[in-house]
Amino acid sequence: MSSNGYSVSSLSQISPVPHETLEHQCITTLKIQNPHISCLAAHNNLLYAASINEISVFDLSNYAFIDMFNNDLASGSVKSIAFSSTNKVFTAHQDCKIRVWQMTPSKRHQLVSTLPTVIDRFLHFMLPKNYTTVRRHKKRLWLEHWDTVSHLVVTEGLMYSVSWDKSFKIWNPTTYRCLESVNAHQDAVNAVAVSDIGVVYTASADGLIRVWERVDKDSKHKLIATLEKHKAPVNALALKRDGSFLFSGGCDRSIVVWRRESSVHRMVFVEALWGHTGAILCLINADDLIVSGSADQTVRVWQHGENGYRCNTILKGHEKPVKSLVNVKSGSRGGVVSICSGSLDGEVKVWEVSKKKLKKFELYKLSSKE
Repeated sequence: MSSNGYSVSSLSQISPVPHETLEHQCITTLKIQNPHISCLAAHNNLLYAASINEISVFDLSNYAFIDMFNNDLASGSVKSIAFSSTNKVFTAHQDCKIRVWQMTPSKRHQLVSTLPTVIDRFLHFMLPKNYTTVRRHKKRLWLEHWDTVSHLVVTEGLMYSVSWDKSFKIWNPTTYRCLESVNAHQDAVNAVAVSDIGVVYTASADGLIRVWERVDKDSKHKLIATLEKHKAPVNALALKRDGSFLFSGGCDRSIVVWRRESSVHRMVFVEALWGHTGAILCLINADDLIVSGSADQTVRVWQHGENGYRCNTILKGHEKPVKSLVNVKSGSRGGVVSICSGSLDGEVKVWEVSKKKLKKFELYKLSSKE
């Protein structure tokens, strides 16, 4: 018998549970001048928080306010923020445009370009073949989005943008040229994820996730697979760094886990994670954790165990839907992960999540509840 009254044999017969749990605490809350935080991003120890049309910047060392930029009401809501290796800041907007910003030595952000550029438009506007029909009796250049730009990803020297115009486009983030446009879905495209080897995943309001790839650098992207499990619009994607797992969240309140098989073209369904009582609005992969934000005003942290992923902690405190998440610190200080959540309540909360090893009697109690 062990000192707590349970035999080793009885403990070995309990159902498999993780040998560690998660603890969390809210470190601080940042209040933004405008409500309705639409997206968060982090780069070079700075936190970017978009609220309607304005973007606030905070120092993650002390959470001090640094700058606020893009106060142009005509640009509409900021939907996504991404960064290039040259420290350019790219922002996606409701007015169908992508804006490029450069940080000055005084940590102010100056607008340097708007995509597509005037030069790019000029080079294409003369030829009829460069126009595409977007609505009945209305045409646009193929290189411009004609509806809200919903998400941006910059990786491996390329930028990917998706839009409610049902397409995704690929840009050179150095020259700002549009390289390719793909008609991707039958409804608005809400999210994009790109693996290290260039496989592109797009998630849409049509309930589908589509997988795209090109054979070589000179070829166009081709559809190689369609993933169907969600019963409603898909709002968010998260991809493990090595591309082995894809996670998708939708209005059906589920998070679907997909695993890449030996062939890079094949993603197979693994499991659906349930627990949120509202639509999944955002997902991130933080170390070996999956973090989800929902219209139910909570953030859930999912950890992988012997029986798949399970929710090990729920972060509460927001008073409106959680619209965006960003991982700002991973793996430091003994496995502590720092996560920021942004809500339509106008607040950004900074959370620390840490792992705690379970003792034998805690494992027994946890098992007894299941």
